[in-house]
Amino acid sequence: MDRKLSAILAADIVGYSKHMERDEQGTYERLVAGRKELFEPEIARHHGRVFKLMGDGLLAEFSSVVDAVECAVALQRGLAERNVAVAASDRIQVRIGVNLGEVIVEGDDRYGEGVNIATRLEQVAEPGTVYVSEKVAREVERKLAFGFERMGSQHVKNISEPVILYRVKLDGPPKSRIKPTRWLARHRWPGAAAGAVLAATVAATAALGIPAWLQQPILISNDRPSLAVLPFTNLGGDAKWDRIAGGLTEDIITDLSHARSAGNLA
Repeated sequence: MDRKLSAILAADIVGYSKHMERDEQGTYERLVAGRKELFEPEIARHHGRVFKLMGDGLLAEFSSVVDAVECAVALQRGLAERNVAVAASDRIQVRIGVNLGEVIVEGDDRYGEGVNIATRLEQVAEPGTVYVSEKVAREVERKLAFGFERMGSQHVKNISEPVILYRVKLDGPPKSRIKPTRWLARHRWPGAAAGAVLAATVAATAALGIPAWLQQPILISNDRPSLAVLPFTNLGGDAKWDRIAGGLTEDIITDLSHARSAGNLA
């Protein structure tokens, strides 16, 4: 039995049976058009592959979980644009779930818990939304510009452990709600501590003979705590440490920006 790690996207049409009952031919035509004009091209553009088609949905596999989430968001946004020109009663909405996990490979088909959880996520999602598992959210939180909202945990059919759900925030400014796990994010810096670090940093620049313009604190117009992260200087002369110093500065800025209590960061 062959297994592999894959990102699985599950999509399902909301109210498919009612649409078919009201207008069978029109619903079928809109379904085929949406699949051919939006879903299949978008999945291919994000390096995915549809491995199963159902009457009212599909399953697709991606080697990259980043591609899978980006594709899911593109599908929901593309469908919303298509619905603008359609009467409300004829609009097709979908729910999408994305999971990252091991799947069983059997020819072109995929089975196993990795697929099952993606399907369950899709089933509990609201119309027009994308739900992802915690594993997916933590994998892509620093790689995508989308925010994530934790929706709690839920027991789903045929899965023994509760699944922690996240909803992708399709609109508004990106802001991750995932609890930071690295050291700097776990140790929150209150405003007084941030001010002390800033003062110490400015004092250090003066002691090291750094130009006066770099010694001036950055003034920010609101009352939130502020913290300036100045570049590290390589005093050893070995060029390889220049890259390390630059990377360390960027890592600190990134960690601080993900802290919920972060105010202004310069």
